[in-house]
Amino acid sequence: MPAGTVNTMRQPRIHKIVVNIGVGEGGDKLQKAEKVMGMVTGAKPSRTLSKVTNRDWGLRVGSPIGVRVTLRDEAAEAFLRKALDIRQFKMPDYSFDDGGNLNFGVPDYTDFPGQKYDPEIGIFGMDIAVVIERPGGRVRRRRVESRKIPREHKVSREEAMQLMKEKFNVEVI
Repeated sequence: MPAGTVNTMRQPRIHKIVVNIGVGEGGDKLQKAEKVMGMVTGAKPSRTLSKVTNRDWGLRVGSPIGVRVTLRDEAAEAFLRKALDIRQFKMPDYSFDDGGNLNFGVPDYTDFPGQKYDPEIGIFGMDIAVVIERPGGRVRRRRVESRKIPREHKVSREEAMQLMKEKFNVEVI
């Protein structure tokens, strides 16, 4: 490769953002969480289902316990800017995992711009997971001829921090 050129396959990028609200039960509370998720993200949420049975919590396998939305491309970056604005563009270093992903929470949906408290809905917080990878990450997930990604091509914790600093002006504490 000629000197001074940048290899685009080595540049980390945001693959997707998953926003999750865990309710723990179905019914009215779950419907309110779906409404909040739709208002905040602008996308239609899907329900998450219980994978285990727990009598103490009243859970059965397959019962709905939460909602989530997956955002990609421009919608993901716009939502991430809003979410980071709530956190004053400051993120602790323990929010980054060894796989180069970023996870943080927002305590209340009314912190997002344009959202007002509705007494009928109540207060809902949410978890936000930002998946950062390099182009070519699909090789690991595809059905036909899937392969392992070499360690050199995986995004490290430091590279994820650097991407968030450069692209979103995030201060890592």
